[in-house]
Amino acid sequence: MKAIVCVKQVPDTSGKVAVNENGTLNRASMQTITNPDDLNAVEAALQLKDETGCEVVVVTMGPPQAEIMLRELLARGADRAVLVSGREFGGSDTYATSQILAAAISRIGLEKEDIVFCGRQAIDGDTAQVGPQIAEKLDIPQVTYAGALQKDGDALVCRRMLEDGYMTLRVQTPCLITCIKELNNPRYMRVGGIMKTFGEQIEVFDYEALKDEPLIDPTKIGLKGSPTNILISFTPPQKGAGQMLEGCGKETCDGLAAVLAEKHLI
Repeated sequence: MKAIVCVKQVPDTSGKVAVNENGTLNRASMQTITNPDDLNAVEAALQLKDETGCEVVVVTMGPPQAEIMLRELLARGADRAVLVSGREFGGSDTYATSQILAAAISRIGLEKEDIVFCGRQAIDGDTAQVGPQIAEKLDIPQVTYAGALQKDGDALVCRRMLEDGYMTLRVQTPCLITCIKELNNPRYMRVGGIMKTFGEQIEVFDYEALKDEPLIDPTKIGLKGSPTNILISFTPPQKGAGQMLEGCGKETCDGLAAVLAEKHLI
């Protein structure tokens, strides 16, 4: 049994977001982190490993420097790491990315009891599309926004969080689950794991390794094969400082009305 976790290295948006002249993100000049929701997906897989002894495989698509993130996840307890990297994959949108990751999962091997975990969404795109698209391409059932999980034989019982409540679903494996932050608290790297990861091998799947997979269509990957493109990226302007009105009752209300009238808002 395997728990395969799709993870993404994203820009640290808590700092300044750098944008190139053509409107794309200048990722090379920005600090990167593991996508926060993906850490919850990794923790879900590690908890399943604690319970069942399954193998945890983390897989990401990105540039060679994403290897650093994969080693951090090995230090948290993952057993195997796969980096999907190649110039042919550069510029892929969510449709193309999900196709490539589905092919990588197929090459890793998806068996009857296996579970694919993804984070709810990535903080750089916020689309929440890649996980469900992977499930569709692999032709397996999916549960999104999972806030609680329990293994039940060859199935999972999932509590799916909704805006106004939740729904409980039982899904047969193999399946794909997208995880939200309420699902768990990600564990830290272990000292022993950090030492061990320096000797771990990171598997690399390039285009040559995946081109013969049935799920790969060479005309639908990369920037040219993506049906959608980002027109422009920009840093939102900083909000101005607020104005505090002191006092109470009619005095404060009159002061607020005067300020709004001065700004021609009323």
